[in-house]
Amino acid sequence: MKDSDKKEEPLLYYKTKEDIEKYRKKPVELKLMWLEEQMEFFYYAMPEKAKIIRDKLKSGRYN
Repeated sequence: MKDSDKKEEPLLYYKTKEDIEKYRKKPVELKLMWLEEQMEFFYYAMPEKAKIIRDKLKSGRYN
């Protein structure tokens, strides 16, 4: 089977109401730490060109 013949399935992510409620009870500091770690991971995983554009947008000097 060729790559073009493959049917792409969307990436789905589900959480139960119980999972969401457990997360809501976690300390804010812990949730912020997780968020920071995720953002750091995404930054290191993104292509170099995307990093340059992101950094220019962040600094306000994108023309």
